[in-house]
Amino acid sequence: MEHRTLGTSGLRVAPIGLGCMGMSFAYGGADEAASLRVLHRAVELGMTLIDTAEVYGPYANEDLVGRALKQLRGKVSIATKFGFKILPEGKGVERMAGVDSRPEHIRQAVEGSLSRLGIECIDLLYQHRVDPAVPIEDVVGAMAELVRTGKVRHLGLSEVSAATLRRAHAVHPIAAVQSEYSLWSRDVEADVLPACRALGIGFVPYSPLGRGFLTGRLASAATLAPDDYRHSLPRFQPPAMAANAHMVAGLQRLAAARGATAAQLALAWLLAQGDDIVPIPGARSLAHLEENVAAAQLTLSGAELAAIGAAIAPAGVQGARYPAVELAMVGL
Repeated sequence: MEHRTLGTSGLRVAPIGLGCMGMSFAYGGADEAASLRVLHRAVELGMTLIDTAEVYGPYANEDLVGRALKQLRGKVSIATKFGFKILPEGKGVERMAGVDSRPEHIRQAVEGSLSRLGIECIDLLYQHRVDPAVPIEDVVGAMAELVRTGKVRHLGLSEVSAATLRRAHAVHPIAAVQSEYSLWSRDVEADVLPACRALGIGFVPYSPLGRGFLTGRLASAATLAPDDYRHSLPRFQPPAMAANAHMVAGLQRLAAARGATAAQLALAWLLAQGDDIVPIPGARSLAHLEENVAAAQLTLSGAELAAIGAAIAPAGVQGARYPAVELAMVGL
């Protein structure tokens, strides 16, 4: 795969990365053996950006990624995130107790991540969510100190506003912004993505397949595990899923005409939005991993891109992407 550079940072990665959250967190029971196979195969297929976070598990996903990539460190760039206050007890999202980006917490979080990942330097460190109680200048200042001490190579921010991004970048160069971006979530096109391009910052879309909905393989929320995080999301409530189904059906028709899958078409559309975009779809099976990687080989015409974009019209999507409490944490 021909590599892409995240903005002007010099961080070069394959055009599609691997989001590892679902291997340990949010989407029902984990299969560690299957996840290890996926991680090893991802490297074999040329994927080089591996994305995790301390809160995924919590902690379990970093441990998994660290063990899987122990012998492959030189072949990948590892991205992780800090920024949540994590309770000592509970399961999954129950342990998330708001945000915490105090400089002392950042340093503590990074030490924990380095230990679990089994590495000496994090390639790309993101603030997971903006902490309104801590000025972004103080946050990036603490992150920059970690660069100076050799514990971090590049800095990133997740779900940040254009205004905050500009303030952050003035303190230390930001290599990448990670936010939700897909055919049915295009909010970033208004302000954040243009700001990234003006500042020379790469963009890493998470949930590029709409948390599985854009693949066309998720007919009903009833098929999800009882503890699946998507049960809490407005777009995955039965009325919203039913209302949005016709869009995915249109995407599937376009994909069939091209001899591809809906997932591949959705990823190819995203890749075509700019050479500074590196989506990180999740995968918990080898089949889905290989399907996603193959999307990088799809070249779409202008007419095809327009038809795909029209099939999933964001203005017609029913349901917010997060519940109100979580939605209030993005775009700060």
